[in-house]
Amino acid sequence: MSEDRDRTKPVLLHPVLPSSEVPTWPGAVWVGRLDLGASGVTDRDGYRLVGADGYRRARLAILRDRELSGFVEVDVHGDHLDGAEVSRAVAGLSPATGPRLRILNRDVARPVTVVVCTRDRVAMLRVALESILASDYPDFDVVVVDNASATDETRRYVDEFDDPRVRVVVEPRAGLSRARNAGLRAATGEIVAFTDDDVVVDSGWLGELTRAFDWDCSVACVCGIVPSGEIRTPAQAYFDQRVGWASSCTPRLFDLADPPADVPLFPFQVGIYGTGANFAVDRRTAASLGGFDEALGAGSPTDGGEDLDMFFRVLHAGRQLAYQPAAIVWHRHRADNAALAVQARGYGLGLGAWLCKIMLHPRTAGLAVRTAIVKVPTVVRLSRKLSVDVAPSRALADSLPPGIGAVELWSIAKGPAAYLRARREGRRRAPLEGLDDGCV
Repeated sequence: MSEDRDRTKPVLLHPVLPSSEVPTWPGAVWVGRLDLGASGVTDRDGYRLVGADGYRRARLAILRDRELSGFVEVDVHGDHLDGAEVSRAVAGLSPATGPRLRILNRDVARPVTVVVCTRDRVAMLRVALESILASDYPDFDVVVVDNASATDETRRYVDEFDDPRVRVVVEPRAGLSRARNAGLRAATGEIVAFTDDDVVVDSGWLGELTRAFDWDCSVACVCGIVPSGEIRTPAQAYFDQRVGWASSCTPRLFDLADPPADVPLFPFQVGIYGTGANFAVDRRTAASLGGFDEALGAGSPTDGGEDLDMFFRVLHAGRQLAYQPAAIVWHRHRADNAALAVQARGYGLGLGAWLCKIMLHPRTAGLAVRTAIVKVPTVVRLSRKLSVDVAPSRALADSLPPGIGAVELWSIAKGPAAYLRARREGRRRAPLEGLDDGCV
């Protein structure tokens, strides 16, 4: 982040996700942010990077008066960035082309409860919590959900936390959906924001999420952007190239009654909305939908898909979903190949399981079939594109597990069986259904 400085010295920039590990891979990219303020003018005196050892390139998120303009990559010279080089890169960013979104008038900030689900990862949780509590939003509290942990370390850490805004609840049954539902039950805020324990949130994260709820009176869910906070290893570089969480810096408003022309398989074209590491829901709407499906998500046989399911259900219920890239959460991707393979399998299983759920219910199955029939060429084209997207680049292929892309594709096919197995275990589709709002 930019800091005040002597005008004769370069601007000091810090990494968004500090790490004590120096990269040994030559393709590593240092990641930071640069807020240019309202003027939008870069500093030609240059920039000095903290923690730049081992990095040859740097990626900067460029913000103009807190609005995300895009990302640039430039060479690292020792521990410095050339100011003129950064200026040229920033000048090359395309201007935003999204629709003008009106803002409803609101005199006071709406109370927000932030839910962080975790399991035996106190070191990561500590970093995430510190960034959340540094938020400049005026009215929020934090619920840490300790989900089926093997020890009481998380509970002891939060109980000893010297901040009245933070509390811990325990969900002894394994599963991310169950943990998210426990967070919903414990939430007191009008809006419930979800993030993970392996992230750092931007200081304006909550403010930008809540602002997007005021784009229209029907907005019930807001997703933010989730850029890579660390690209230190080939596994992280592959994940950075693979996911679409940070592919767009243009605000969007999605409505089932007004399908976007550039999203032909809407609302089934996953990856355009966001991800579970950065989204917020209207608490009453989430309760009316019954909460998160326990058969989906990490810790269940399906290992994912609970976020996609919630986004879809919000839209299918006739509410709007907003995408607000100015709400930034930096994610620490899996750094080693073994963890990457597990994650690829989970993403495939979750997607396949969610599609199975869609096809098991007449209303959603009918919508899916009609969409697919009308857009057969698009389905074929996007299927081919997916097979290309999951394949690592030549520069990364030799450093990654063989067939890493195929792991995700094969796992999609296994998703339906995983979903049915989760149902047989008694995992409920809408566990909060029927609860009075005051109980949630």
